[in-house]
Amino acid sequence: MDLKEALRCSTAELLILMLCLRGSFGVPTFRKERGVHPEPELSDRQHEDNQSFQYDHEAFLGKEDAKTFDQLTPEESKEKLGKIVDRIDDNKDGFVTTEELKNWIKRVQKRYIFENVAKVWKDYDLNKDNKISWEEYKQATYGYYLENPAEFQDATEQHNFKKMLPRDERRFKRADLDGDFEATREEFTAFLHPEEFEHMKDIVVLETLEDIDKNEDGFVDQDEYIADMFAHEDGGPEPDWVITEREQFADFRDLNKDGKMDKDEIRHWILPQDYDHALAEARHLVYESDVDKDQMLTKEEILDNWNMFVGSQATNYGEDLTKNHDEL
Repeated sequence: MDLKEALRCSTAELLILMLCLRGSFGVPTFRKERGVHPEPELSDRQHEDNQSFQYDHEAFLGKEDAKTFDQLTPEESKEKLGKIVDRIDDNKDGFVTTEELKNWIKRVQKRYIFENVAKVWKDYDLNKDNKISWEEYKQATYGYYLENPAEFQDATEQHNFKKMLPRDERRFKRADLDGDFEATREEFTAFLHPEEFEHMKDIVVLETLEDIDKNEDGFVDQDEYIADMFAHEDGGPEPDWVITEREQFADFRDLNKDGKMDKDEIRHWILPQDYDHALAEARHLVYESDVDKDQMLTKEEILDNWNMFVGSQATNYGEDLTKNHDEL
C-alpha cells in the first residue's frame, strides 16, 4: 500500500492494517503461516572440530558476539569467558551442567526475539515503569477501536476485533506467570512469541485450531486444512501442490486416521519435536572439556579448553581479522 492508497483509507481500515502488520513482531494475526519451523542449526558453519571450532563459537556466543571475540587477544577472550561462565552457572554451585549449558545456548540463539521486543517495548509501556500491564497493552492496541466503535461498521471488522481482544487477553494471562496482570520483559516476550516458550505452546495449538476449525467442532478436517492455505475461487482443478498437501494430511497429519486432526495432532504438525541442536552442542562441549569425567564442568575446565568455547586473534579463523587490524 502506497501513501495515496493509505490516505484514502478510513481510520478504521488503517487500524486493521496496522494490527495485521503486527504479525512481524509476533503478535496474533488473523492468518498465519502454519507450522512452526524446527529449531535451525546453531551455525551456518560445518561442525568439524579437527579443522575449526567456529561452529562451537557461534553456538555458544551467537554469530555476532563470536565475531567480536575473534578480534580479542587470548587473555581478553579468557577473561570474558570467565564472566560468561558465572552467568551460565544458574544455581551458583561452581559447576556448569549440560542442562545449564543447553539453556544458555538456547538463550543466545533466541537473542533476536528479545531484541524485537526491545524495539516495541516503549510503544506499550505507557507509564514507563518497565512493565506492561494488560490495560496498557489493550489501550495501545485496541484503544481507538474501543473509543470509536462507530467507525467499525463492517460486520467482519467488528467480528475480527471482538475475536482478537479476548484472544489477546487469554494469551496475556498465560504469559503472565505470576498473575499480576503486568508483564515483565520475559513475560511480554512469551506473549509476543509464544511458540518459543514451552508453557505457551498449548495456546499456540489452541489459536491454530480456532483459526482453521470453521465448523467449530473442535477438530481440523482435510477440507479445513486445505482451505487455510488455498482459496478455491475459480472452480477449476486443484493445483498439484494442493493435491500433495491432501496426501500429506492423510499420510502424516492425521496420525490416528480418523479423517481429522485433534489438538495433539495439530501440536505434532506445528510444533514438531525435532533434533535438539542446543542439547547436542551442550553435550559435545561437556564431553570435550570434562577432564575428570564427572559429567559437569568447572570454570577451570572450561577456561583450560577456552579456544573451543570462544575465539581470539590467536585462532586460525581469526587470522584474517588480525591482519586487517595490523594494517590499520
